[in-house]
Amino acid sequence: MFLNALKYFEAAARLGSFSGAAQELSVTPAAVGQQVRTLEGWLQKPLFIRTKSGSSRLTPTPEALAVLPELQLGFRHIQHAVTQLSQTNTHKKITVSVSPAFAAKWLLARIDDFARQCPDIDVRLDTTSRTRDYHADGIDVGVRYGPGKWPQLIATKLMQEDIFPVCSPKLLPHACLQINDILNLPLLHDCTMAHRAEFPSWHMWLAHHNIDVSHAQRGLKINNSAAVVQAAIDGQGVALGRGVLVHDDIQCGRLVRYPSESYSPGTLGYYVVQPEHIAPSPAVHSFTRWLLQMAITSGGNRLQDPGLNAQA
Repeated sequence: MFLNALKYFEAAARLGSFSGAAQELSVTPAAVGQQVRTLEGWLQKPLFIRTKSGSSRLTPTPEALAVLPELQLGFRHIQHAVTQLSQTNTHKKITVSVSPAFAAKWLLARIDDFARQCPDIDVRLDTTSRTRDYHADGIDVGVRYGPGKWPQLIATKLMQEDIFPVCSPKLLPHACLQINDILNLPLLHDCTMAHRAEFPSWHMWLAHHNIDVSHAQRGLKINNSAAVVQAAIDGQGVALGRGVLVHDDIQCGRLVRYPSESYSPGTLGYYVVQPEHIAPSPAVHSFTRWLLQMAITSGGNRLQDPGLNAQA
């Protein structure tokens, strides 16, 4: 009963009303109010500030507000423990969050190796470009592309990205991609993370190689990295290849690359991420180790040492 009362209080405090908590918990507002009053009786102190203004908005007392984050963390731990218990003597299950591009161009080509190594672990891929709330959405582990710091997540470096132009070999009358090809062929622009100044762009690459940046204004713009790669494979122009995503297509001859020194934006890379405050399960630990080892053995770019740090 005490735990149930805490759950009702947490929902009411988070949502700011008994009616909102009642809707979430599938009970009546009166039931929520009764549980909160019962909890206040046990604690012998009020948990909400009562006003005479007639407003239905609930305001937790300063003491209640101070302990609310710890209470929410406790519920997450309980949920995690129940999930682990439910998987006892069954196949272990993990939910992995990745971008659609990373799934299509890197992970799906390799995931069968994990299935062979760990046949007792079932993987559910959650592919989305949206930022996920790992706690609320039940995500166990993921791979994110970015600077390596995200709220409520622990990040371990997986791969550093190198950048270089790529195109279909059918566009070339000669053996390799040259600078005149880049300046004369249509450019394909990846706008997936155009809001980030450090995200690779043609303007950035041309400036780095001391080439007139006015060329960067032309060409097709696409907000999906995998679609950019596919457009290059289809011969629609020259893409600024992100090494991890185009590695397999270069190996198979679907793309050719500009043979000069690679360029790296430096601050962005691929990271294995896990929710903080929750110890990874053995299944998550196995998947993380496999990811780091696969990054070394499968090639692609300046890949990291497979050793796990204490946070992983």
